[in-house]
Amino acid sequence: MSAPRPKKRFGQHFLHDRAVVARIVSAFRPQSTDHVAEIGPGPGVLTRELAHRVGRFDAVEIDRDLAAALTTEFAAQSSVTIHEVDALAFDFCSLTEADETLRLIGNLPYNISTPLLFHLFAQHRCIHDMLFMLQKEVVDRLCAVPGNKDYGRLSVMAQWQCRIERCFNVGPGAFTPPPKVDSAVVRLVPIDKPISVTDTDHFAHVVKAAFAQRRKTLRNSLREIMDADAIRAAGVDPVRRPETLTVAEFAALANASG
Repeated sequence: MSAPRPKKRFGQHFLHDRAVVARIVSAFRPQSTDHVAEIGPGPGVLTRELAHRVGRFDAVEIDRDLAAALTTEFAAQSSVTIHEVDALAFDFCSLTEADETLRLIGNLPYNISTPLLFHLFAQHRCIHDMLFMLQKEVVDRLCAVPGNKDYGRLSVMAQWQCRIERCFNVGPGAFTPPPKVDSAVVRLVPIDKPISVTDTDHFAHVVKAAFAQRRKTLRNSLREIMDADAIRAAGVDPVRRPETLTVAEFAALANASG
């Protein structure tokens, strides 16, 4: 059988470097009791390494041809289920039983990685941990600290809900076709008790509004939400720029204005 050809419309870059695959599996540390969901298995290079090592394995693949090939390949393995569906619209919590959590893994398509992360953050209650290959630039943003040029909305929302660990970088040559950017593997572990916010939707709104005009001071970027006195009353100087605030300070602003 000929190797599947990556489809540009799905942003596919298939991982083929066996050494990188081994490093990912080592970083993931699969256990026989794990329930794992893989996002974007593609031709199945990671799937074959993991499916036989865990208790239950689900794979979510939007590409009809790839999903069909994997369904045929794993037909005899009852613990493996292939879902032909868009991960951006998929309810991952529907895979779990009472008190069970998922371990997620995947080489995420770069063109949807940020919205997909936000989709997964909304389902953190049923997720144990996540190990993803992402564009290095996205991992830089996930890990960035206040004052760093990469610190932004994604940094705040991710760090509010997860502990984040950069694992290792991966060059373009590990993929077919090679992407024009470097990649990185990152681990995200949902936090049991994030910093308290009164209204999570309002918190997300405040963070988004602040970074929509990141060069402006909070007094200006948040003027539709709260005035300078209210910002000051929340313990934050209204002339600061959003990239200087900690997650806790954003939570304070949201709680004061919600």
